[in-house]
Amino acid sequence: MIDVFGTGPLSGNPLAVVLGADGLTTDEMQRLTRWLNLSETTFLLSPTRPEADYRVRIFSLDRELPFAGHPTLGSCHAWLASGRRPMNETEIIQECGVGLVSIRHQPGLLSFRAPSLLRAGPPSQEELNEAIELLGIQAQEVVDAAWVDNGPGWLGIRLASADKVLALNPQRHWPRRIDIGVIGAHSQGDAAFEVRAFFNNHLGTIVEDPVTGSLNASLAQWLFSSGVVDESYIAAQGTRLGLQGRVHVSCDAAGQLWIGGRTHTQVTGRLQGLP
Repeated sequence: MIDVFGTGPLSGNPLAVVLGADGLTTDEMQRLTRWLNLSETTFLLSPTRPEADYRVRIFSLDRELPFAGHPTLGSCHAWLASGRRPMNETEIIQECGVGLVSIRHQPGLLSFRAPSLLRAGPPSQEELNEAIELLGIQAQEVVDAAWVDNGPGWLGIRLASADKVLALNPQRHWPRRIDIGVIGAHSQGDAAFEVRAFFNNHLGTIVEDPVTGSLNASLAQWLFSSGVVDESYIAAQGTRLGLQGRVHVSCDAAGQLWIGGRTHTQVTGRLQGLP
């Protein structure tokens, strides 16, 4: 089990990674994910594309995801920790539902290249109203809103400050699938922004995700493209859950965004009862 985006032990988002999962069926992967009851579990398999170092399948409690951020970094950490070495010394290439994802390994930090958005642009008034109702805020509190979907389905909401983000108390249940990411700027401290992520699980209960790489990647693309930011920054997430998640967002000379965080192995073991 890997802790991802934490500033120290048990301070980030936990991820279960199953190595050598080629013999598992989709149903077995989904059942194991629900039994572990973490936000996501990943399964490492042999790649099907010659450019890839490994392939990963990413499962939430109710579905398979084409891409997710903390599972990408946690899976890469587990793959490297198992003794594997990438074909390219400068980048690890992960194969997943959205295609090939590049990952950089720097001392103490793994970073993935932000994938292209699958859906962008402003939400409809009905979609925005639904998000406002879920979050329990007034329409005038929303500074900006946009679809920032790179796989999980995120709708981004920007509020005036980190304090307003931290003060949110969303609905506890929601009848339809919904994925809302909220961001607001800090006035001081090591983090430039505070981020919170809300979605409903397979039982309809609204859950707050501890630290979310996919959301931070898409929020960063939104912030850079809209001119809100023009340089690297750190985002905090998990604060209301008693965690200290930190997501490092950087922009290279080519304008490509990289989303990084620290990763730590917390638990190792052998899976029993499945191939």
